[in-house]
Amino acid sequence: MATSTKLTLLFVCGGWLVPESYSKLTNALRAVGFEVHIPRHPSMNQSRPPNADLATDADLIRSYATSLVEAGCTVAVLMHSYGGMVGTDALYGLSKTARYAKGLAGGVSHLIYMAASALPKGKSMGDLVEEFGHMRKMPVAFGFDDDQSCVPNYPKEGLVGEAYADQLDAEELKGFIATLGRWNGKCMYLPLQNTPVWRDEVKVSYLYTTADLTIPVDYQKNMEVVEAVVKFTSSE
Repeated sequence: MATSTKLTLLFVCGGWLVPESYSKLTNALRAVGFEVHIPRHPSMNQSRPPNADLATDADLIRSYATSLVEAGCTVAVLMHSYGGMVGTDALYGLSKTARYAKGLAGGVSHLIYMAASALPKGKSMGDLVEEFGHMRKMPVAFGFDDDQSCVPNYPKEGLVGEAYADQLDAEELKGFIATLGRWNGKCMYLPLQNTPVWRDEVKVSYLYTTADLTIPVDYQKNMEVVEAVVKFTSSE
C-alpha cells in the first residue's frame, strides 16, 4: 500500500459554524500547500426540531477520518470549540500509534484543540459549565427555543472578539456573520460515549483565544487533559 508522507489537515467545526465560516483560515492553509478537509456537522442541518446531535456529528467525522487514514494519510486534526467534543469522541483507534501496532499505514498524528475541550469519556460541555457554577448563565448567553435549537444571544461580532471586530473589513465581518446558523443546543449537554483519542500516544496541542465570548480563556485552560498525555503535549 502506498503511504502519503504529506500532512493532511482535518478541521472539525464549532457550534453555529459551517465550513464557509472558516474560509479565510482554510484558504490560507491551502495557499501554503496543505490539503484541508472540513466537513459540515449534521447538527447544523437547520432541521426543526433538530434531528442530529453529538453522536451524529462524531459518526461523520469518524467516517471522514477513517477514509483519510485508510488511504495512508498522516492526519492532523484541528478542533474548534464544540469540535473538540466531536473529534475527541470520534477518533478512537485511528492514531498512527494504534494503526502502526496493527501493521497499518496512516493515522492521526496531531490533535490541535482550538478553544476546545479535551474531556474524558462520560463528560460534557455542560458538566464543565456546572463545575464553574455558571449553569444559570446559559439561558442568558444562548437563546434556546422550545425544540432546544439555539443561537448566541450576544452580538455576533463577539464571536471574533469585540476587541478585534473593529479592525476587520466591514464586508468581511458581514460575510462571516452571514455563515452562522441555528444549532442543536442539546449537543452541549451530551456526554462523550467513546474512549478519548487523546489517550493514545499522539501529540496534543492547545490554542487559546483570549477574546472569546463563547468560551472564556479561563474555561479553555480548564479543558486541557493531563492524564496519560502530558509527555506528548506540545505547545509548538
